[in-house]
Amino acid sequence: MESHNTEEQKLLKAKKHVRQLKLFYIHFAGYLVVLALLLYNLYIVEGEYKNNIISLNLSVLVLWTVAILWHALKVFKERKVFKKSWEDKKIASYLEKDHVEETKMWE
Repeated sequence: MESHNTEEQKLLKAKKHVRQLKLFYIHFAGYLVVLALLLYNLYIVEGEYKNNIISLNLSVLVLWTVAILWHALKVFKERKVFKKSWEDKKIASYLEKDHVEETKMWE
């Protein structure tokens, strides 16, 4: 009975993580669209309110960039780029490569 409960908890945790990833990717896609539009707006802006529009656009870009980085840190906090298993695989790969080179040299 307890194993069923832990399986259910793992499933709920996995579903929650997938939902967080999905929301982050939607957030990031919206960020990229708005970023492109704001950068285009910076390119075409003219007139007497040019400085105000530029400062507003830049402040939106900076604040949203901070928000997207904060969201990414929350979603990907458990992930490491170079895990221990990756290090072990690379070490084994280099040892195998060295072993192959040594055997080829004397054959």
